[in-house]
Amino acid sequence: MLKLLQKLANKALIIVVLQTYNSFAQENQHLISGVITSGTDGHPVTNVKIIIKDSPISVFTDENGKFEIREALIFPVYLTLSHGDYKDKEVEILNSDQQLAVYLTPISTVLNEVQITSRRRREEVQDIPIPIAVIGASKIEQSGSFNVNRVKELVPSVQLYSSNPRNTTLNVRGIGSTFGLTNDGIDPGVGFYIDGVYHARPAATTLDFVDIERIEVLRGPQGTLFGKNTTAGAFNITSKRPTFNPTAVAEVSYGNYGYIQAKTSLNGGLLENIAGRLSFSGTQRNGVIENVTTGQGVNDLNNIGVKGQLLYILNENAELLLSADYASQRPNGYAQAIAGVVRTQRADYRQFDQIVADLGYSLPYKSAFDRKVDQDTAWRSDNDLGGISVNYEHTIGNGKLVSTTAWRFWDWNPSNDRDYTGLPVLTKSQAPSKHNQLSQEVRYAGNFSEKLSGVIGLYAIEQDLKTSPYHIEESGAAQWRFSQSTTSELWATPGLFDGYGIRTKSRLQSTSAAIFGQLDWSITSKLHVLPGLRYNYDKKKVNYNRETYGGLETTDPELLALKKLVYSDQKFSTEVSDDNFSGQLTIQYRFSEKANAYATYAQSFKPVGVNLGGLPTADGQPMLNLATVKPENVQHFEAGFKSTPFNNTRLNLTIYKTIIEDYQTLVQTAELGVNRGYLSNADQVSVKGVELEANSQFAKHFSANLSISFTEGKYDSFKNAPVPLEETGGTQAFKDISGGRLPGISKWSGAIGAEYTTDAKFFSEQGLFFAAIDTYFRSDFSSSPSPSKYLNIGGYALLNGRIGFRVSKGLSAYIWGRNILNRNYYEQLLPAAGNAGQYAAVLGDPATYGITLKYALN
Repeated sequence: MLKLLQKLANKALIIVVLQTYNSFAQENQHLISGVITSGTDGHPVTNVKIIIKDSPISVFTDENGKFEIREALIFPVYLTLSHGDYKDKEVEILNSDQQLAVYLTPISTVLNEVQITSRRRREEVQDIPIPIAVIGASKIEQSGSFNVNRVKELVPSVQLYSSNPRNTTLNVRGIGSTFGLTNDGIDPGVGFYIDGVYHARPAATTLDFVDIERIEVLRGPQGTLFGKNTTAGAFNITSKRPTFNPTAVAEVSYGNYGYIQAKTSLNGGLLENIAGRLSFSGTQRNGVIENVTTGQGVNDLNNIGVKGQLLYILNENAELLLSADYASQRPNGYAQAIAGVVRTQRADYRQFDQIVADLGYSLPYKSAFDRKVDQDTAWRSDNDLGGISVNYEHTIGNGKLVSTTAWRFWDWNPSNDRDYTGLPVLTKSQAPSKHNQLSQEVRYAGNFSEKLSGVIGLYAIEQDLKTSPYHIEESGAAQWRFSQSTTSELWATPGLFDGYGIRTKSRLQSTSAAIFGQLDWSITSKLHVLPGLRYNYDKKKVNYNRETYGGLETTDPELLALKKLVYSDQKFSTEVSDDNFSGQLTIQYRFSEKANAYATYAQSFKPVGVNLGGLPTADGQPMLNLATVKPENVQHFEAGFKSTPFNNTRLNLTIYKTIIEDYQTLVQTAELGVNRGYLSNADQVSVKGVELEANSQFAKHFSANLSISFTEGKYDSFKNAPVPLEETGGTQAFKDISGGRLPGISKWSGAIGAEYTTDAKFFSEQGLFFAAIDTYFRSDFSSSPSPSKYLNIGGYALLNGRIGFRVSKGLSAYIWGRNILNRNYYEQLLPAAGNAGQYAAVLGDPATYGITLKYALN
């Protein structure tokens, strides 16, 4: 009986404790409620997301624009209000039980303030003394800019040239990387960052974007802000982060040439303090060029990308973000069609037209724009990239400490037809490679005092690039005629070059470490001085071993000599290291809240390079003095003016000049053993230009943007440059091209766009009807490292447009068209291996059009 009474007493005590706790909790909960309406017509705004700042707590407004939050809070608290069709707003709450009435301003009536993080803290782009172009998620999606090659049409200071993912050049203002084919032994001058992680391989720039929030394109040296040194500029890409509010987005596009693109993302809280986001993108398109030999379409699209993120809120001051991504490309491409034939200075029998006539061959097309090829070697560009990163952020004092650890890989398995014909000349040109990188960055950014703010950081990256298992160049039965350099009948010996080639094993190991920082000293409220400093250390070690194989088995010394003229063994090892200090000084003066000006002087260095594609020979021996190339020394001068001259209008102007000593350039040669070119230094080059950017919101319905770039680049001094294609076979293999223009630079380029929007309903959902048009243009430019009379690309303009309906929740739909006028244009011209005279073209896409459907759940 006593035990029974004890059990009853214990239960009664538990009930009393629980009731007391519930009563206490209810008494200490606070109520925040209100209604949110449109600032233009007073109508309630549904589906506005209200977040308590620095917490996972969020709610949405109902169909009457009302919301309610009941939580135990410590005041004051800050609410962040966001909606896809309205300008974000922050509201301070001083105490509970307030009935709020908040008005939101529709985006269609205001020019948004653009927030960026390039200086490692959130700032308004107009306040920063750096020329920056920012492309938001909606612009990326609606313009169909799903990779960098399409983004360049929105930012005319950017150039991207790609004959396949490995041979990709990303430049800003015409400088950054070598033009044409890629040599893996040098570092790019344009940093490519995704979520704070540097991507070392240029192939990353060809991938589809996955769930992007915005892209920031910084122009000019940025080595005092970013971990990896950048002498020409930086792409700073930010993905959409996980949030605790459940959301789901699905998007599908259909177009001509069998185009299908599907995207989806799932987001939401998983546990009380853990949120996750999973995103996917897949793109397919049939080929836009016909291979008449195989009957297949080539230059298609076959891309897949996936990204997963986990956000762990450790406490109110610290968070951890774990990210993993993988992307794969399996196109039947990138085929190039012969665009022309140049008469070289070789003997008549060594001219392309005579060679193919002797072999009884003719091209099956009259123009590259017939979009036909007959190449007998399959084009393959298997491209896999991925990685894992851990980003830790901790608020300390008036700043934030950030640690970013990342590992990334790249697997590349290509096949190319470098003679660009249906003849068995170069039957194999394959450079499979594997790359791994491990990087670590630690930085602190914040306010050090009332007048001093800035960023300071440490960075290190290890890279390992090796052949997988080796690179191959192999000749076919017709190689003898293209390589024939004398009238000896021995060249026609049956089987002499059939199956004769080289296998190359190489490995490049590199280490880079840096200390960097930049301060912002507010001398007065108007005058700011921004000094920056960087110390950089680089080390590279290369082992290169090339061996011949195949062809006719013979001991005849004359036949062996002929084979050696085509391919020869080559072996070398080298190790080089370098360190340097670089820095910059910027002075900014803020005339008012609507206007500021700045001037910058920067000195930076592009690291020492090594040749990883073979060396040219002299008297049958490799020129070992060319195994390394000197670092670039960059001096940069810039002045800019940023203004908001009228309400909802921005106008920015930048002038600059960059001088580069020991400019790292890629040299083409007639030797098949180095048909991807080799690295060399030009004594000095310079690039100067003017950039004008403007955008405006006219009244409620119209917006427009304008970006114009004038760029002039030239070789100030390059006295031992290789001759252009048409001078091959002359009395000299090198010439003075001082004063000649740099390749890949148009004097004039620009992007102009306009959009009309108006309120509308679609399937009972309130949103915006829109119609937009964009044009991108550029003047002519050289497509040859040494100026050529023939390898020049004429100017062109592209017209793109879209029309449809968009909402932040529910179904959006629009139709789109790219290159609407179906303009034929070249993106790049490339001489064929061996310099027989033919050159091929990377063709721009023809007119494409389609429809996009997007459904969003919040």
